[in-house]
Amino acid sequence: MPSLKNPKADLRKRYFRTYEISLIVSLSVIIVAFKLSPSISQTEFIPERTQEIIKIDDIINTVQKPDIPPPPKAPQIIAAPIDGIVEDFILDDIDKVEPVQLPDKPPSKPKIVDDEKIFVWVEEMPAPIGGIKAIQEKVHYTEVARRIELEGTVYIEARIDKKGNVIDAKIIKSLGGGLDEEALNAVISTKFIPGKQRGKPVKVKIVIPIKFVLK
Repeated sequence: MPSLKNPKADLRKRYFRTYEISLIVSLSVIIVAFKLSPSISQTEFIPERTQEIIKIDDIINTVQKPDIPPPPKAPQIIAAPIDGIVEDFILDDIDKVEPVQLPDKPPSKPKIVDDEKIFVWVEEMPAPIGGIKAIQEKVHYTEVARRIELEGTVYIEARIDKKGNVIDAKIIKSLGGGLDEEALNAVISTKFIPGKQRGKPVKVKIVIPIKFVLK
């Protein structure tokens, strides 16, 4: 059977020829590259620099003493004429001097401030004579408080002296409707049994609750 392949299109015939040409070209390029490369003798070598050693000396810390100021100068004494000083104090006419009038009334005595300690808690606390009932009987409902049906408690802070008298009183919790004034007046008008500390009467500050209840 005759071959159907065209002999002109057979690549195997040209394979060895192409291989030889490629090998020759490659070797030629390598030889030319070696010829054109610079020689080793022409390269420059940079010499290594030796490291400089820096020596640091220890610095001694010195303290500078401040300059001593010069001593102060001694004060100069200037003599003044005595005659001129005496003449300034001589009165021209002694009769012209008016006498000083003394006040007719002696000076008033200084006020003595009562600085005795006021206790808040003592062994025997003050108590109203007749009990708290005696204070409650003194208070009355005002017309305004009765109309609005106001009820509650008014707290009064009172200071009781050694004799059982109320020397000061104030409202610390208000209720309104005129009942505060009723409670305050009832406490002020009440006599107390004085408080005692170690058997002796002392001033005491107490808080008294006054209740208002409609009946």
